[in-house]
Amino acid sequence: MSPEPGTESPLLAATRAARWIRSAAVDDERGRHWRANPDPRGKAALPGQPLSLYSGAAGIVLFFLELAAATGDDGYLDDARAGARYLAATWRDQADLSLHHGLSGVMFALAEAGWATGEESFEIEAGAVADHVVRSARSIDGGLGWTGDPAQRGDGGIILALLHAAGILGVPAYQEIAVEAGARIAVLAVPGHRFGGGACADLPLDAVTPGFLSGTAGTAFLLARLYGVTGETRFLNAARRGADFVRAISAVTDRCALVPHHIPQGRDLHYLGFCSGSAGVARMFYELYRVAGDAGDLDWVERLARGIVRSGVPGRQTEGYWNVACQCCGTAGLVELFVGLWAATGRPAHLEFAHELGENLIGRATRHDERGSRWYQAYRRLRPWEVTADTGYMIGAAGIATALLHLDATMRPEEARRLVLPPDNPFPAIPLPTATLRQS
Repeated sequence: MSPEPGTESPLLAATRAARWIRSAAVDDERGRHWRANPDPRGKAALPGQPLSLYSGAAGIVLFFLELAAATGDDGYLDDARAGARYLAATWRDQADLSLHHGLSGVMFALAEAGWATGEESFEIEAGAVADHVVRSARSIDGGLGWTGDPAQRGDGGIILALLHAAGILGVPAYQEIAVEAGARIAVLAVPGHRFGGGACADLPLDAVTPGFLSGTAGTAFLLARLYGVTGETRFLNAARRGADFVRAISAVTDRCALVPHHIPQGRDLHYLGFCSGSAGVARMFYELYRVAGDAGDLDWVERLARGIVRSGVPGRQTEGYWNVACQCCGTAGLVELFVGLWAATGRPAHLEFAHELGENLIGRATRHDERGSRWYQAYRRLRPWEVTADTGYMIGAAGIATALLHLDATMRPEEARRLVLPPDNPFPAIPLPTATLRQS
């Protein structure tokens, strides 16, 4: 569904989502977190992660930081502060070190909260988390690491978070250990990932995933980022090996590209979203272009974008773009791609398609009561009967509304503002082309 023209702006939709997320707030002496699904008798798609960037408080803190910047309403900044206090008080109870589901994401959220609010205590706690992550590193295969998994769901995401922490907190030692851990990943013949079996029961044991969150593209993105930081060609060469693998297995027709979800069994299953599809893989090619300047990489970004457009979304659902709206595998992740591409290239077609996607998201919102807007979706493609509405960032309303805020920022060049982009987003943090900024 799409709304009637002029019925609701992206900013209004985001504030209505905030109302629903606020209805999920749980306050205690430690601060504030949010229930994953506050609906009466509602079930969360991914319960049990109250701190995480993916579906818990860390991601919701990021949303409220952005909403405060977009509206000038300090009440939203108070929401972010309360959530950051909860993260600061409870992170020591968390064992997972990863970016999206664990402490590296908490570290990112605390550092951003400290930057936005000026509260030094949040930056201090972010540094304490980073120190803990550094101390947790261990010897793996003659190198350094944490989980042994090179993908962004494992060591790759932890390294990205440490690189960010080194910059925002001003601690070079975090970058040093990130580079050392990245060196172990760089020696892999192809920095891919075998995802089947215990890691994902839905995939065969020998499945290999080229996608972003759990596969080759995300690992190659990390290696390209390390090349940009260090200038060391070993990282660029390793990133190129990953990119070449993705190119080799992709379906390319009429200057469009689609990436298989997994091979060899899922060669004809083409996800479009961030986690395992075109939107995520495009980030890898753009990062390569950003750090190395090869126009061929930007050409592949455009090929992937054209593949998304020509698939018929958002009006048409496909096997790789089903009833899902979230940042991870749905429409919000596509909004992030096309807003980022417009900021990077200035091409009007990218912004036009981002608005088409945004209108679809606004039209799909459910606001049948006074508690605000939410999005019901089938998060798991293989279980379409499980329809839920969640509050979190990668999985629910906070991330969907954040994508709408990024779309809103493109509409107000005279009020250019810094976006809070996670470390795996390579696009400009001010989502306006340089020419637009000069005009304003």
